[in-house]
Amino acid sequence: MTNDTKTVLVTGGAGFIGSNFCRYMLQHHPNYRVVVLDALTYAGNLSTLADIQQNPANEARFRFYPGKIQDETVVRGILEAEQVNYIVNFAAESHNDRSLLDPGSFIQTDVYGVFVLLDAARRHHVERMVHISTDEVCGTISSGCFTEESPLLPNTPYSASKAGGELQARAHHIAYGTPVLITRCGNNFGPFQYPEKLLPFFITRLIDNKKVPLYGDGSQVRDWVYVMDHCSGIDFVLHHGVVGEIYNIGCNEEHSNKEIVRLLLETLGKPDTLVRTIPDPRGKAHDHRYSLSTEKIRSLGWRPSHPFREALQQTIRWYVENESWWRPIVSRPDYQDFISRFYGPYLGEDL
Repeated sequence: MTNDTKTVLVTGGAGFIGSNFCRYMLQHHPNYRVVVLDALTYAGNLSTLADIQQNPANEARFRFYPGKIQDETVVRGILEAEQVNYIVNFAAESHNDRSLLDPGSFIQTDVYGVFVLLDAARRHHVERMVHISTDEVCGTISSGCFTEESPLLPNTPYSASKAGGELQARAHHIAYGTPVLITRCGNNFGPFQYPEKLLPFFITRLIDNKKVPLYGDGSQVRDWVYVMDHCSGIDFVLHHGVVGEIYNIGCNEEHSNKEIVRLLLETLGKPDTLVRTIPDPRGKAHDHRYSLSTEKIRSLGWRPSHPFREALQQTIRWYVENESWWRPIVSRPDYQDFISRFYGPYLGEDL
């Protein structure tokens, strides 16, 4: 290690994006240490970090702590013990469908937890904190793109909780000068994504020749971002963004859910008969289209580097080749219970 060593606290680092961000930072910043705090809820999985923890080269550069960001004692203890320079907050309850079943837990993590991190960052003089948000805080947009100045108009308990976290960050910066930045992003995809989200949910079911539920006519449009492009954008904002600012990160790859399903079927060689159209369980709460303007971050020099179709094929191949990672998850009683509660009325015997 040299004098320019930095320690980065990655909250939610055992999750999908957080674990990939840990890999990115360890690879691209050889003088940095990465410390993970994760509550290991249903979506947090130590197997997601196994390759990092088992690599002897990371012995002095990586450390894991179990715990919640809502726990002030744990957060402050880590900041002090590890002499943390930067915080990157991925920790969140992050699934719209689950937020309809249990909205209270989203407020605890996505609002109060963010407050705890901000307060600890201020008191321990952390150099920078990046709070990871989502395009969903702005609601739906029929044409054009959301900018960083678009109003917050969330339509689900999940997106409302993320908007609350953003407002906490903004207020903390204005009131206390806390050095926080906010990033927003669209639908991420890539390896190690918990298989309740659309892509891994559909991929893993199609591998097993199980039917997949397409909401409504499948015309909902999302801006799709390969996870490593998202990680590079967050790293860019951490080091080059202006404190107190918001930055949209995206690849300008808008695709409807129906189009995504078609690509999955083609790549996996599966028939259309495995797609079952169901009534949209979110109803009016299901935003039809998200789209982000990324002019702000691109004007600073950031660009994505992974072509969409190539990244999608790599992702599908990863799930095909890594059944040992996702099969234990989809076999768990809690996972099966959620799938049954949410999709049982529509898929019935095809669950």
